Amino acid sequence: MLSSARLVPTTVRLVQPWICSPSRSFMDLKALLSSLNDFASLSFAESWDNVGLLVEPSPPHTVSTLFLTNDLTEEVMEEALQKKADLILSYHPPIFRPMKHITWKTWKERLVIRALENRVGIYSPHTAYDAVPQGVNHWLAKGLGTCTSRPIHPSKAPNHPTEGTHRVEFNVNHTQDLDKVMSALKGIGDVSVTSFSARYDDKEQTRISLNCTQKALMQVVAFLSKNSQLYQKTEILSLEKPLLLNTGMGRLCTLDESVSVEAMIERIKSHLKLTHLRLALGVGKTLESQIKVVALCAGSGNSVLQGVEADLYLTGEMSHHDLLDAASQGINVILCEHSNTERGFLADLQEMLVAHLENKINIILSETDRDPLRVV
Repeated sequence: MLSSARLVPTTVRLVQPWICSPSRSFMDLKALLSSLNDFASLSFAESWDNVGLLVEPSPPHTVSTLFLTNDLTEEVMEEALQKKADLILSYHPPIFRPMKHITWKTWKERLVIRALENRVGIYSPHTAYDAVPQGVNHWLAKGLGTCTSRPIHPSKAPNHPTEGTHRVEFNVNHTQDLDKVMSALKGIGDVSVTSFSARYDDKEQTRISLNCTQKALMQVVAFLSKNSQLYQKTEILSLEKPLLLNTGMGRLCTLDESVSVEAMIERIKSHLKLTHLRLALGVGKTLESQIKVVALCAGSGNSVLQGVEADLYLTGEMSHHDLLDAASQGINVILCEHSNTERGFLADLQEMLVAHLENKINIILSETDRDPLRVV
């Protein structure tokens, strides 16, 4: 006698091998660098700075994961490698002074070795991100409360490599000399020449106007010196780029409503997520003194803040004697440690780059990056 079999309902998962998750998107390194420069031109960086692509794997190199950090330490590098980063954007340049050798002896040399061995690029924007309108100092100012702000030291419009730095104008005495002059000038590199009719002393003459680089200017002057009989009424002008109203170093912020020093301390702590900061009260000031104007600069800001009239200086660090100078003028000073005034910007940067790069690559923040100084 056979026992009846019990049927147990089962769930069958149908596998469709032709349907797969989309592969990670990526960008060519050169295309990504171009987009990053469009986001914040490296021409806005300070002349002393070392910005741009610092470590480049052999081409071609594609980037699927961009890793953001304020400081690239060995601990942060380990995290970046674990998270399969293809390019590290380190706000501070890990390579600043020239390296004479690349060995395993120092931590910065080891960073370069590990990056190259694992085909990871390193890029640093540093002071270019300080200067741009939506950059680090703009983010730092958001912690003050409602205010209007402007750069303390505005940037100039960036120079194009072929644009002139000088303008030279002169009159050609005789029409028959014009071809000789124009031919000679056009033979000098980095020179753009125009001519127009002008009347001087009731005589029709040709006015030559040319823009040239500093290097080309020397050749133009040499030509004119050898052919002084051909021209007159010479002017040499230095061309200055216009200042950019919302771009530059530091920010001078005017609050819509004054607040006490004590209230401002709490605002800054909240914005920077700090439990402690350092305060130097200006001579004659108390915690109840009112603040209306704040001069700020992320990082080490004394060179930017020095001499600026304000009720408060806000920066990461400042030398002892510069601190005494500011306090002697009745200026309150708040110091938050160098990278604490910068690191929080990276979350804003992540959002902005996701939009700017049209979500083409994965952008992640370091979880191990932190200020080396602690209150103990």
